[in-house]
Amino acid sequence: MRFGIHGIDVSRHNDRINWKRVRAMEAEGVRLQFVFIKATEGATLSDKQFAKNWREARKSNLRRGAYHFYHPTRDPIKQANNFIRTVELGEGDFVPVVDFEVTNGQSDIVIIDGLRQWLEAIEDHYNVRPMIYTNGNLYRRYIKGNFNDYPLWIADYSTTHLRQYDADHLYLWQHSQSGWVQGIRGRVDFNVFVMDEDRLSDICL
Repeated sequence: MRFGIHGIDVSRHNDRINWKRVRAMEAEGVRLQFVFIKATEGATLSDKQFAKNWREARKSNLRRGAYHFYHPTRDPIKQANNFIRTVELGEGDFVPVVDFEVTNGQSDIVIIDGLRQWLEAIEDHYNVRPMIYTNGNLYRRYIKGNFNDYPLWIADYSTTHLRQYDADHLYLWQHSQSGWVQGIRGRVDFNVFVMDEDRLSDICL
């Protein structure tokens, strides 16, 4: 591929991970350089593998990020506080990420207002602008025109081009959900950094 910085995202569904094997894997001259790790979900849940994955990713010299799975039916401030209680970020880590992929039957107003509350609470705490992860349909309906100034991570498996997204704010592309990585059981999401490589610091502490 024409992109130079590749990474994955993981959660408890990937079970125990052998991080040394992950870092050592090489395919066609490419090694993984970053990982996003699920930290929290909703107002009270935390990923049971997060603490270990967070620690081991750093030991393996992978740039790491943490994400929160957002539920529109839960209080957005309580969801933000759940993430804040769980995740301590340091220099070089990615900015916090909201994983927005369910609507739970809520109205557009409720979804947009709730996301805005979560994003602003996280920004107030960490003093960095969070990133939004979503798919093409939800991007067009809820993100575009409402959250244009936030860095975007898009999940899109249907295309080899990304022209339908805002090129000034699109940083990460999840292009496959069926990758294979040494040291991880089952399928893994593959991501690439789509900006010029010197822009990586835009989405890092």
